[in-house]
Amino acid sequence: MSVLQRTEPAVTRTAWLDGVNPATRLLLAVLLSLPLFASIDVVSGILAVVLQLLCLPLTGLRLSTVLRRLLPVLLVAPIAGMSVLLYGKPGGEVYWTFGLATISDASIATAVAVGIRVLALAVPTVLLFGRVDPNELAAALAQIVRLPTNFVLGVLAGTRTLGLFVDDWRSMTLARRARGVGDRGALRRFFSMAFVLLVFAVRRGTKLSMAMEARGFGAPGERTWLRRSRLTSRDAVAVVGALAIVAVALGTAVAVGLFRFVWS
Repeated sequence: MSVLQRTEPAVTRTAWLDGVNPATRLLLAVLLSLPLFASIDVVSGILAVVLQLLCLPLTGLRLSTVLRRLLPVLLVAPIAGMSVLLYGKPGGEVYWTFGLATISDASIATAVAVGIRVLALAVPTVLLFGRVDPNELAAALAQIVRLPTNFVLGVLAGTRTLGLFVDDWRSMTLARRARGVGDRGALRRFFSMAFVLLVFAVRRGTKLSMAMEARGFGAPGERTWLRRSRLTSRDAVAVVGALAIVAVALGTAVAVGLFRFVWS
């Protein structure tokens, strides 16, 4: 009896960011995100996005890949801005009003800033974790962040199965087209396939948890790790770079007089 295994091409890990520890990447994501929650202006958000995208060559990702992964965020950002546009605090000249909804100079500026900030919060996540290795991430969470072993193993199992969702979706699409039912009713087809994918995920998760329990992954005691996770000077450079991006973005907003706190 022969078993056919599909081997995927290995990713060449030659980018500068590949040498940064996954635990440091988590810190970078926090550093690049928290200051943006404290202010609501257009300048700092735009500068944060531009400066982060300038670091794209360091990540090893293609611009087309980043844009494709940011597509859901690009669709959600206008929705977040629209709610602020209609129900934000009015100020300046009022252009339209109906009940509680009011469009004014202040609400327009705030809506644009919110939409840009949604994008600015998503870009570092895509850039930092677009090529992260699940095994290295688990080792960093356990050895550096010191998270519980069971939680780390759960994260590792979850990240390793994310790619299966894409394969399942592609297989269902091809199967429906082969039966002649995959070319009509795009919206209905989407929700139907999403429900089937949810069922697959629940079944796969149940089987995976039982298999991991049978192999002793839930046993008490200290666990050893195959890979050693270390922090290097490159991690310090990455943290300094993130702080520089935040300082330039917020400092420019303060210099031009557009910086204002969220609660102001």
